[in-house]
Amino acid sequence: MSRKTILPNIAYDSQRHSFYVTMRSAPKNGQPAKRIVRCFPTLEQAMQVLDGYNAGRILSQSTGTEELTVGQWLTYWLEQVIKPCRSASTVHGYTMIIRNHLSPALGSIRLRELTAAQIQQYLNRKQAEGLCSNTVRKHHGVLHNALEHARKQDLVARNAAEQAVPPSSTRPKHHFYDSETMSRLFEILAGTSMEPVVKLAGYMGLRRSEICGLKWSHVDRANKVITIAEARTAVNGRSVDKGTKNRSSVRRLGYQGLTDMEELMDRLWEQRLTDMARMGDAYSDQDFVVCHDGGLPYQPDYLSNRLQRVLAKTELPYVTLHGLRHSFASIAHSRNVPLFGISKALGHSNTNTTTQIYMHLFDETHLSVVQEVGKAIDGGNS
Repeated sequence: MSRKTILPNIAYDSQRHSFYVTMRSAPKNGQPAKRIVRCFPTLEQAMQVLDGYNAGRILSQSTGTEELTVGQWLTYWLEQVIKPCRSASTVHGYTMIIRNHLSPALGSIRLRELTAAQIQQYLNRKQAEGLCSNTVRKHHGVLHNALEHARKQDLVARNAAEQAVPPSSTRPKHHFYDSETMSRLFEILAGTSMEPVVKLAGYMGLRRSEICGLKWSHVDRANKVITIAEARTAVNGRSVDKGTKNRSSVRRLGYQGLTDMEELMDRLWEQRLTDMARMGDAYSDQDFVVCHDGGLPYQPDYLSNRLQRVLAKTELPYVTLHGLRHSFASIAHSRNVPLFGISKALGHSNTNTTTQIYMHLFDETHLSVVQEVGKAIDGGNS
């Protein structure tokens, strides 16, 4: 027989190179428990699902939660609390943190015995291993949220992560272009597949996920208005649709009067019609504005890598797609566009978010404000 038990409730099939987890459903409506077998390509995935099953089984009992481990709880929390209400990209990010870091380091500890000192040691060790401060803070955030849910379920008396101190956050340095450099970039990429990408980021401040998710059904070609209502991200190497970053990210941006954008959008529409007629059934019409020749959507990382390859062949300074979004804010600020307007165009929830992210743009403004107020109060004496 090709299937052999290698761990309690886990068997390996040497012919199919797969791992099988055996579980039992809870009795329901007088019906006896049923045997459930699930198949997984890796032992790691099989063990994670079994952890979640064991956690659920323990939690369903009135006693026995003392035996619940951190690993079991994290898996249960991820499967039962996070997956039903979070985006695929968020679930994927949490899964990677739990599977590759938290569970291997802390998973065997009983949930009720986990201490702030153990969590602090974990955070310090991860930073010493070379993870950046912001990544370690994400680990702390995931663990804190999971433990807070456990506290609300009366599984632990207090949230041990509350007393652990994550490293200070560091804001990544973003390079950005002034209007002249941006114009030069547009000239270099005119007529290429990257032209709409950089112009949607530079002219309109779109995130790369929003560029990948933009559809013709959200473009009012008659009134020259784009509605940002969807985004697209990559999960496990696959491109998937998701909602915008937050409710404030849903916004309408007009390009009427901006001749360059008007001509670009018209050309993209005509190119779409041409490709559909030329390719026939081979064209995958998924309604994306920025896409491969056959209609298939781009992945965000693909566009980022393409931009870097293009820049490497020019004299232009380094910049990312997110840096072009920063450039949009910087140029708008230099043209005295009010902070509220910049914030709305960027899709931020409030002006505080804009100020925190783009603080470097507003330092000189603070100085000039003081000078202008001084002139007004002092009149002609200054």
